[in-house]
This record gives sequence, structure tokens and C-alpha cells, in this order.
Amino acid sequence: MTRSLLAGACALAVILLPMAGAHAQTDPVLVPADDASGGAADQGASSTTDAAPADEDKQAPIPFEGGQFTIAQQEEYGEKVLAYDGKQLADNYDVFFDKIVEVGGVKVALFDVGDGGNQCGPASVIAWKPEGGEIQTTTVEQDECGAPPAAVSDSAIYYVPFLLPGETRAALQWSPTEGLTTSGNLTYTPESGTDWKDVDPSKYDNIIDAFHNEAVYKAAQAVLGDTMPDMATSLLVGGGTEKTASGAFYATGCVPHDCGGNDGFMAVDPVKHMVYFARRGDNGEPDARPPLKDWPADIKKAYDDAQGSGN
Repeated sequence: MTRSLLAGACALAVILLPMAGAHAQTDPVLVPADDASGGAADQGASSTTDAAPADEDKQAPIPFEGGQFTIAQQEEYGEKVLAYDGKQLADNYDVFFDKIVEVGGVKVALFDVGDGGNQCGPASVIAWKPEGGEIQTTTVEQDECGAPPAAVSDSAIYYVPFLLPGETRAALQWSPTEGLTTSGNLTYTPESGTDWKDVDPSKYDNIIDAFHNEAVYKAAQAVLGDTMPDMATSLLVGGGTEKTASGAFYATGCVPHDCGGNDGFMAVDPVKHMVYFARRGDNGEPDARPPLKDWPADIKKAYDDAQGSGN
């Protein structure tokens, strides 16, 4: 992926971007309360073994700058509320303490707040207390699926976005003095010089990984145009690939939180140098690229079998 960050974010982007891209494409992005990188388990929060389901996710108060944060669930299966000394700061079904860091000489608490669910990460809530002032918060949420993990330096917190094929997104940074600002832009780019002979579906956790190949990416771009990110999104919740008798491979997927209503299909034929895509349309008919009438019989059958219908 190309990186066009300003100087302040360059080093962090180079380190984090490959990890972030793979994470966005293949892994759920939920952050547990006992995350080993500095979550509640090593900051004093705890779980209990009480029988009541509402108590299982109970988190202990977090001391901070003369007060304390609390995360409480008022009703069983209800939303959790993040508060500081009784002042509500955020609420949602998943609220977890991440860690306390120091940025520009100011202590900052980080929390993950989100809807939960498959393949959707939480927003990042930044909380700090100016000297002599009240508690302040900023929420970082780049889209409906939350924000990328925070990368902390001595002077700023960076948020390097997950990128889908065809996307360009802003990398953000936050500091106590400047607030939330844009560092620069990142653009998804396949691995330069990779060709059809390099395609290896056995290494793909999700068929979206095939876009890393430059030949596949260019073929997909030719048939999808600017709809490439939407098509890739329809494949996000998915697993490994299957093969047809001719050697083409394929997989199905769906949009996070909309499986069954917004599903995608992708097939790659590395021998004939072709790619095939279909996405469930608003009227129930597939949006196929190229048109279904031009698909080889085995790939069309794989699509029909995957959909459980005889389209």
C-alpha cells in the first residue's frame, strides 16, 4: 500500500499498515476486556464468576487523576455506561477499558466503545483532564464499523485506517493541544510485480486477500471500477476458498451486521486470467460483473449452489 502520510505519522503508518490491512479483511475487530496489550486485566479491572449474566462482564473502577472511571450495566443485556465520578461519558453494548497512557505530558485514558458483532470494531473514546479543568472526551470513529487501534507516541495518538481494495482514507492523530487532526492519506495498493502465476488461494484466510495480487487487482478494477470497495465490503464476513473442477477458486461473504441481506460472491480463474463478482441487489437480483450470462458453467453453478437457488 502506498503511504502518503505527513512526516509526523510516517513511521507509525509503515509499521502498522500491513497489520491493519490484514486485520480489516480477515479478522473480527473486537477488543476484549482482558486484552494482553494493556486492557482491563492488567489495569485493575476484573471479571467475576457470579451466576447472573450481567455480572460476568463487570469491570472494576479505574482510578484516574483524582477521580475514577466506572463501566456499569444497568439492565441485563442492556447497554453499558462509561462514567467519570458519576458523569456519563459514553454508552453502548460493548464498553471496555483499554489503557492509560501519557501524551504530551498529559495522562490520557483510552476506551473501546461499540455495538459489538461480527467483523465490526469499536470506536475509540479518548478521555483526559486538563489541569484544573473538567474531564474531557473525544470519540474517534472513522465509519460505522468503529476505528482502527490506537498507536501511541510521546506526542500524539495515531489512528491508521484499515483499507479495503480501491479505498483511500485519512490517517488521524490526536494530541491534547491540537485535538483530532488529519495526518495524511493512505491508499490501498497491491503488491507490485505480482502476477497470475503468484496466485495461491491456499494462503488466503479470506478471498479478499487475492486483491493483494497486482494482476487480480487490475482485473477486478476493470470490471468493478469505483464499486470495488462496496464489493469487497460484501465479502468481509467470510472464510477460506473452494475450488471448481477447472481450477478456479471462489468464496462467499457478507457485509458486517447484514448477512443474508447484503451478500457477495467472488471467483478467480488464474488460468484464464478472469475474475467474477456478484452481489445481492436491492430487488433480490444479483449485481453480477461481468453479467451472469457470460460466466463459465462451473463458476455459475458454484454461485447458484452458494446462494441455495437456481439463478
